[in-house]
Amino acid sequence: QVQLVESGGGLVQAGDSLRLSCAASGRTFSRHVMGWFRQAPGKDREFVVAFRWNGDWTYYVDSVRGRFTISRENAKNTVYLQMNNLKPAHTAVYYCAADQRMTSWSVFADDYAYWGQGTQVTVSS
Repeated sequence: QVQLVESGGGLVQAGDSLRLSCAASGRTFSRHVMGWFRQAPGKDREFVVAFRWNGDWTYYVDSVRGRFTISRENAKNTVYLQMNNLKPAHTAVYYCAADQRMTSWSVFADDYAYWGQGTQVTVSS
């Protein structure tokens, strides 16, 4: 059974950085699409970034390109989301997602079969 466990969220000030982690277990993820989404209070879940675990491609939503970076550590089966120069608008619960059926990225949450529990990121001004 696939399990995704996020960590690394917290309360930071505008301009600070955070690195979120997503520890994946339950199967081999080499061909999975891994994604990060976020959900702010009162808003729909929003796509942030997705990549193919084997490194074929990475896709960022325009609003975070150049500010956020996704990476992986194969030995730990862990995906990271490095977030720099954070703003209050980045405040949200950040979720890790995975799916083994897709051949390309998807910005739609419904396309991802597996989800973590989320980690709260709060950016104060």
